Amino acid sequence: MSVVSDDPFGKPPCRGCSSYLTEPYIKCAECGPSSVLLCLQCFTRGFEYKKHQSDHKYEIMTSDFPVLEPGWTAQEEMALLEAVMDCGFGNWHDVAYQMRTKTKEECESHYMKNFINNPLFSSTLLGLRKTKDSHFADGAIPFRSSDDPPRPTFDSMLSRDMAGYMPARADFMEEFDNYAEWDLKDIDFVDDDSDILRALKLAVVDIYHSRLKERQRRKKWVNLLERCYPKEVQELYDIMRRFARVVGPVEHDKFIESHALEFELRREIRRLQEYRKAGIKSFCSAKVYERVKRMREDERRKRTMLCDVLQYIQDGKACQQWLTTGRRSAPPLNLTGLPGTEKLNEREKELCQVVRLVPGAYLEYKQALLSECKRQGGLRLAQARALIKIDVNKTRKIYDFLIKEGSITKA
Repeated sequence: MSVVSDDPFGKPPCRGCSSYLTEPYIKCAECGPSSVLLCLQCFTRGFEYKKHQSDHKYEIMTSDFPVLEPGWTAQEEMALLEAVMDCGFGNWHDVAYQMRTKTKEECESHYMKNFINNPLFSSTLLGLRKTKDSHFADGAIPFRSSDDPPRPTFDSMLSRDMAGYMPARADFMEEFDNYAEWDLKDIDFVDDDSDILRALKLAVVDIYHSRLKERQRRKKWVNLLERCYPKEVQELYDIMRRFARVVGPVEHDKFIESHALEFELRREIRRLQEYRKAGIKSFCSAKVYERVKRMREDERRKRTMLCDVLQYIQDGKACQQWLTTGRRSAPPLNLTGLPGTEKLNEREKELCQVVRLVPGAYLEYKQALLSECKRQGGLRLAQARALIKIDVNKTRKIYDFLIKEGSITKA
């Protein structure tokens, strides 16, 4: 059975009393593969467990002995390395505070002497680095200094991943000068700033703006590299892209650009032939011709859309209204079953149907207008519009209706 420990140093507890082991402690030299560890108290009592017998050979586990130099035990060496890892190299005051057995001068001198300037450790690290470099060189792609370095193919997924570019978003995973905003996070303009301090803060803001301009300039340049051709040339570009690795990037770009230039020339020739056929002899007349042509095409498109709509309308009156006004008026509102309809007279019902206003809302608006008119001794249309927050045309119709009925008076 394996023993799991919560000890921060990773040692399992004592097999006899389950207490945390403190040095020195006893390790059985015959039991395996999992070693039997005992504290001194359990060892003196002759504790036995399964195959472990009290007469087995044993080892005394302790780190209270010097390793690199006298005065520094193995336990203190491990504590020093752990303190440097926790506090950081150079923070000797914190390192000494964590160790509690050595001063900061002793910690610094011992670490620099035995771990930084020690020729044994430096030669060992150098050998490990050479071994790593040789292992990397065996698996690397060989190339001579006179050749171009190996690179991924143009427009491949590997090339985009290496550059951190996302073509779907036309943006990079990380911005150029990605930490430019850090210089502004602690800047705060207050009223009691001196002139020099305020000028310094403004200078930092100007520097940040220049960084943003450079970032935008680089993005614009990258977007230019994302070629956008006309439809005919784009289809050819997509088909020929698979052959780019065969002919090379320069020849491939020349091939595509030449076809794009040919397409532009053919389109320009067709446009000039159209001008000549229409009797145009100057570029000023050509501009007027293009503007009139666009207006004529827009008018033709509107007529086509209107004819498509009217061919499905069977009502002749509605068709005539479409031709005169361009749209149909909304049908009257059906008041059947709406709450508050029984409180309206015939003229109010007709108003709600035409204005398309539910009876409950009309009664609320009417009560608000009557109360305001009674309070002020009269009511103007502007006051009614400020009181009722609905369409101004509906407010005018309700206002005129109540004036006609005598419910309210003008101011």
